[in-house]
Amino acid sequence: MEEAKRWLNETTAGVYSKVGNRKLSNQKTKSQIKAEIYLWTDGGSRNNGNKKGQHVKENDKAAWAFLFVQNEEKTSQSAGEYGATNNRMEIMALFEALKELEKEKLNMKSILAILDSKYVLDAIEKDWLGSWMRRGWKTATGSEVANKELWQAVFEQLKKFPHIKFSWTKGHLDNSGNLFVDELLNKTMDKM
Repeated sequence: MEEAKRWLNETTAGVYSKVGNRKLSNQKTKSQIKAEIYLWTDGGSRNNGNKKGQHVKENDKAAWAFLFVQNEEKTSQSAGEYGATNNRMEIMALFEALKELEKEKLNMKSILAILDSKYVLDAIEKDWLGSWMRRGWKTATGSEVANKELWQAVFEQLKKFPHIKFSWTKGHLDNSGNLFVDELLNKTMDKM
């Protein structure tokens, strides 16, 4: 039990405490953020010789991963696909984690989701999801939301999680949960 507590304390290092409409006090430090379940997600892609501004190629590898910890129990998953963007994989990681948490009947627990994707966090924290939905899944400029179907699925899943809070961590920082999911998704891409 002590080892699990030590690991959990290490995993919250480098976590910002600002969260969106499910707010925590900005004065709270990383070690003060308590939850029954801690969740990390990550997505990534490897571009094959693409130059800045080029689109993802159909043979580019991409993957997502998540890890959640409740008490001493760790649950993780990862999968990959070809031709997907990094952003799609970041969204997919959260979606797959939410599905697994619901399947395990953990959606009513207090959950702290620690993500390194500002794209995903901003969609939730700044209520882009709600705005997109009200506009018929269009952006403020009137164009269709990228990854619309996936965002719609995340939006529906989040309704089932009344006690989830979100926090940001800098990717590849000394945060063992974030490092774990990054390593897991890279192993997935290595095997593709």
